[in-house]
Amino acid sequence: MKATAHARFVRQSPFKVRRVLDLVRGLPVTEAEHVLALTNRRAADPIKKALKSAVANAEHNLALDADELVVAEAFADEGPTLKRFRPRARGRATRIEKRTSHITIVVSTEEDDD
Repeated sequence: MKATAHARFVRQSPFKVRRVLDLVRGLPVTEAEHVLALTNRRAADPIKKALKSAVANAEHNLALDADELVVAEAFADEGPTLKRFRPRARGRATRIEKRTSHITIVVSTEEDDD
C-alpha cells in the first residue's frame, strides 16, 4: 500500500530540490529523516515536512506501521515561474525568473517496493 504527500509552490528551483530528493529515495523513513536532518541545503526543510506528512497519511488513512515504511518515490516537478524585472543600464531591464517546485513523496511498505 502506498501513501502520498505533496508540497506545492515551494519557492526553490526543482533542479536544486532534486539533488536532495536523490539522497532519500529508496531509504527507510527513519533513515531518510536522519539524512534530511544532517543535509545542509535549504530544500531539506520542505522535503522533511512532506515526508512527515506522507508518513502521517500512511498511519492514519491506511493503518500502516511507520517503522516499516520506505520512501518508494520522490520527485519534484516544476511549478509556475514568477517573472520579475531588474533595472539595467541605459533604461533597459532584464527578466529574473523565480522558479517554484511541486514536491511529491510516496511511501510504501517494503514488500510493495518492487
